[in-house]
Amino acid sequence: MTKWAMIIDIDKCIACYACFNACKDEFWDNIYPPYSASIKKRGQTFIRLLKRERGKFPYVKVSYMPILCMQCEDPKCMKVAKNGAVYKRDDGIVIIDPVKAVGQKEIVNACPYGAVSWNDEKKLPQKCTLCVHRIEAGKNPRCVDVCPSGALIFGDLDDEKSEVSKKLRDGLAEPFHPEYGTKPKVFYINLHKMTKYFIAGSVAFEDTDDCAEGVEVRLTNLKTNEFKVAFTDFFGSFEFDGLEPHTEYLVELKYPGYQTKEIKVKLEEKDVYLGYIFLKRDY
Repeated sequence: MTKWAMIIDIDKCIACYACFNACKDEFWDNIYPPYSASIKKRGQTFIRLLKRERGKFPYVKVSYMPILCMQCEDPKCMKVAKNGAVYKRDDGIVIIDPVKAVGQKEIVNACPYGAVSWNDEKKLPQKCTLCVHRIEAGKNPRCVDVCPSGALIFGDLDDEKSEVSKKLRDGLAEPFHPEYGTKPKVFYINLHKMTKYFIAGSVAFEDTDDCAEGVEVRLTNLKTNEFKVAFTDFFGSFEFDGLEPHTEYLVELKYPGYQTKEIKVKLEEKDVYLGYIFLKRDY
């Protein structure tokens, strides 16, 4: 049996807003009975982008994360809806009935992801349907078709050959806020860019003032003694991403002919850029 799902690669999202605009075009002034009524011309869409800036000048990173209905296996919106106003199809797509749901604002408040919006013109809760009207016509959701960077992947979880199935088997994708207990069917690759932290720095040789390429950098978790190893690039830069906060780390830098340097870092809920680190000659 078909079970539809979506995977979004945060690393590939370029914040072009093509998905946002395509969704607006698809659902504004258009109705797709029995699945959806039209949305408002202004102030409403079924997809939004979260933005996260990390680091500090001159080492700043920005990531974007599309948020839409997670098509949950155990949707909270369905639990609060009256008269079957929210239901889940056999293929896993969650639908808000545009007739039965009129006046049920509690459906909006039930979604922990904030993916249900309130149409105050129609007094109707509304959300992404995965473009079920297009799926039934053999097409992809509109947002998937227009994404220029291939950040959105759509497919059948029950098809072992589908790209979504392969990436989930490989452990590349994960749900957002699994602690909500809703078992979402929208997954993310590189989710750590939105939820975790990095330690980074730039290394140079003190005697020549050159960028230090190929320096071995070891990051050790001082509580668990687990460590990761990286090497500086052409510009002398290194980065360890996906780190948990409230943890103390030891950064060790080694290069033949130069003194080993150690730096302790207490990582809180803020990324750490160590700036330029100069290695001294070992005479």
